Amino acid sequence: MNTLLQLQSIHKAFADVRVLEDVSLSLAPGEVVSLLGPSGCGKSTLLRIAAGLDRAYQGDLQLGAHLPRGRGNGIGVVFQEPRLMPWLSVAQNVGFADGWIAEDKWVQQLLRDVGLQGRGDALPKHLSGGQAQRVAIARALYGKPQVLLLDEPFSAVDAFTRMKLQDLVAELAARYGIAVLLVTHDLDEAFYLSDRVLILGGAPSRLQRELAVQLPRPRDRRSPQLGQLRGEALTELYQSHAL
Repeated sequence: MNTLLQLQSIHKAFADVRVLEDVSLSLAPGEVVSLLGPSGCGKSTLLRIAAGLDRAYQGDLQLGAHLPRGRGNGIGVVFQEPRLMPWLSVAQNVGFADGWIAEDKWVQQLLRDVGLQGRGDALPKHLSGGQAQRVAIARALYGKPQVLLLDEPFSAVDAFTRMKLQDLVAELAARYGIAVLLVTHDLDEAFYLSDRVLILGGAPSRLQRELAVQLPRPRDRRSPQLGQLRGEALTELYQSHAL
């Protein structure tokens, strides 16, 4: 299987506190993988390592041979908070990587993709929380990434907005053929979106279990198969003393 991103035997510590112990994972083209576990288990730290934002670790990060290197390395990142520039318009935030030479047609296409057509001239202060996160998603897609890293991007919005944003990410990832690595502590979200769910737990955190979600898309949130997988994940989290 071709691999876009691979982490091998990752060990991470902050001062004398070990956070991650021998964690390995891979991401194939078009695949959606979730990192599931309790708060503080190192999920976001692992994502930062995958994004190249944290280099103080032991282990190996490998990018697929056909991913570009350096700036615009084929990886987009969406954080928990939108982190928009308040003095820039919505459109300018989306094309921020290219500044004043941003590709306007592509920016406008992305605004249509995320349901914000006609809002390009608005400032972030005029957006709802869900709209601001849609801008952040569009900004992450501006560089036409092959890999999208999501760090609990829906946790700050209400439940209904969260479901809409989940569907949006699933639709856009499928449309543009993007692989997704998602950090979440929400079991429903993990199994609804993913092909595989990796459960982290322990102190320091290790990969406790991998659960495959072999269900066709689009998925039904009320599916009994999803409920069964959630139950297995809960059992694993309890047994590993993560809950």
